[in-house]
Amino acid sequence: MGKRSRWCLLLLAGFVTGCAHAPPLPSGFQAELEDHSGCDRKGATLPVTPLRSQPREIHQASYEQKQEEAEQPLHAPTELPPSSSSAGGREGGGLAPQSADTLFAGQEELPLDTLVQAVLARNPTLAQMIATWKAVQARYPQVTSLDDPVLDTTLAPAGLGTTGDASNGYRIAAWQRLPWRGKLTLRGENVQAQARAAANDVDDARLQLIESVKIAFYDYYWVARAIEVNEENLRLLRKFRRDAEFNYTHGLSPQQDILQADVEIGRQQKRSYTLERLRLVAIARINTLLNRDPDVPLPPPPKKIAIIDVLPGSAQLRAAALARRPDLRALANRIQAEEAALALAYKEYYPDFDLMAAYDAFWVEPGLRPQLALRMNLPVRLARRRAAVWEAKAKIAERRAELDRQVNQMNYEINQAYAEVMENKRAGRLYEQEVVPKAELNVKSAESAYQNGRIPFLTLVEAERAVIRLKDDYYQFVAEYYRHLATLERAAGGALNLDSIDAATASSCDSACGR
Repeated sequence: MGKRSRWCLLLLAGFVTGCAHAPPLPSGFQAELEDHSGCDRKGATLPVTPLRSQPREIHQASYEQKQEEAEQPLHAPTELPPSSSSAGGREGGGLAPQSADTLFAGQEELPLDTLVQAVLARNPTLAQMIATWKAVQARYPQVTSLDDPVLDTTLAPAGLGTTGDASNGYRIAAWQRLPWRGKLTLRGENVQAQARAAANDVDDARLQLIESVKIAFYDYYWVARAIEVNEENLRLLRKFRRDAEFNYTHGLSPQQDILQADVEIGRQQKRSYTLERLRLVAIARINTLLNRDPDVPLPPPPKKIAIIDVLPGSAQLRAAALARRPDLRALANRIQAEEAALALAYKEYYPDFDLMAAYDAFWVEPGLRPQLALRMNLPVRLARRRAAVWEAKAKIAERRAELDRQVNQMNYEINQAYAEVMENKRAGRLYEQEVVPKAELNVKSAESAYQNGRIPFLTLVEAERAVIRLKDDYYQFVAEYYRHLATLERAAGGALNLDSIDAATASSCDSACGR
């Protein structure tokens, strides 16, 4: 092989090596893919506009920001918790539950904040969602890479070459597919938007997990208080029975009073069995959220939980939710992904190219041996391409309608949860300050009247029954208040502290005013 042949082969090898390289990754992509736990959210947040016009303006803003966001690095979900294996959970990411745990060792009461953080660190739901997000991120270099080059070689049997020289009986060529300009970029934008949506899905799962933890915690609180009330009632009923037995012994009351007391004590003992079952279920639910054995003991819940006084208005919460809800941001991201798919469908009307470089030693003339070629497909199957455009447009319309529906559902959820929070707040205050204290005074008055023989024993029992029901109702109102408050926090996209609400509302006004 002569110098010219070796030189052409060297150029061909360099061409093949260069074609094998994919386009560069976005800035910071590889670092985020390998270590996501310390990343902050990047990328555009969902624009916030007045409630009625908000959904359509979200679509317009998402379209206008698509090119800008495509240049930004893929981002991690906010405040990602450590994996369950690193948080003292199940070893190696397996599913075998632990038989013992020292998570709350030394705690006299179960702290809600610690419980929430522990669940976020240990529950496998977030690990599953994070893995989904990372899998979508890993698609970016796949869709933005060129196809592998194709190497084509031809060898002739010795002595059958044109000049009778066997050393010239070969041909080597390399082909590289080159898509029309912009196709790879649009594929990357589509995946980037899907990755941002997956990151927002992680945040949405986090909010739902926090809601579940708080509801389980206040279920546990209510059961503990109900058990406490039931034990107090049993103590009083046994005292009433002793009074009835004393009166019967001295001929002051009939034996029926003793029997009635025994019946009431039996009813309350039966209720204690039901409450114990509910307590075990509440503990199992919390432990399941903590990703550990359902029967691991827990510290008791707090004895007293105060109802907070200050809540933002429902309109303020709705405006803040538009800025903070990750599921709305995820839908806006998916609209961007579908818009990129639509642009890509239009690009399919343009051809792709195959570039070829070859060295053909079969040619006698040395100047004809190095060769270049270009071929392209002819995009003449218009029906298929029109159908792809219609499909992409239909998917965009589907996503926009889904966003409209989700915004309407969000507004309804906030209003419903807000009304339920306010109802339980007022009822709890009323029972705490007036109803329960007066019912307790009624029992004391009835007890004194019974001992003096002025009322029958059944009247005393009815007064005690009323106190138990009212105390149960009070603790139920408190628990329901905080359960609905947890739902309201999730519907509003986060904690209801006034600073964060005011900041979100301010960003809503800025977006609506075009600032």
